[in-house]
Amino acid sequence: MTAPTPSSNELNAKALTVLRAARNVFLTHGFSAATTDMIQREAGVSKSTVYAHYANKEALFTAVIEAECASFTNTVHGIEFRPGKLRETLTMLAKAYLDIVLSPGGLALFRVVIAEGQRFPRLARTFYLAGPQVMTTMVAEQLANAAASGEVDLGEIGRETAANLFINLVRGEPQLQCLTHPDAAPSSAQIDQWANAAVVTFMRAYGRGEEATSKRSRS
Repeated sequence: MTAPTPSSNELNAKALTVLRAARNVFLTHGFSAATTDMIQREAGVSKSTVYAHYANKEALFTAVIEAECASFTNTVHGIEFRPGKLRETLTMLAKAYLDIVLSPGGLALFRVVIAEGQRFPRLARTFYLAGPQVMTTMVAEQLANAAASGEVDLGEIGRETAANLFINLVRGEPQLQCLTHPDAAPSSAQIDQWANAAVVTFMRAYGRGEEATSKRSRS
């Protein structure tokens, strides 16, 4: 007798179970040390179930990267530009992004991707395009709206470069601090301080109106 074909919901549930198990294994052991046997045992499924959804270990890791990045960036998609409120908007984006990249999962994923980047450059590129590049694009869209409303003057650098500069201001020192001090989680007050410093620096460089006046008065 032929076994009944699993429903799409059952397949989705099993795929999700495998994906969650793969996340735990990869973030704990890294890509090279992880095996599909370890993932199979963590998920509590057969090896055929793993391969029914993911062709190999690289496909599994790619799926984990994309799922993690999508989950992280979804938290900031609801932040919308409001005319006259760019500083507030950038502050919300900065705090949300720091919550993402400084979270235990965000730091663990970054460590694994960087550690494996030399041997698996395609996986590292997948991470960049699904995570940091998506965030940069979102900030660039906010800056384009702000430039149209006269709140920033991006001059010759353009919105993409300006967005990259802002993201690096936000992420640079905080991420380095957390990567090199893994046992010291930042407080919410520290995250606020880092975010505000990045926003103030950026607005003094490119802001118009009140920010530009403040900048001129100090020169």
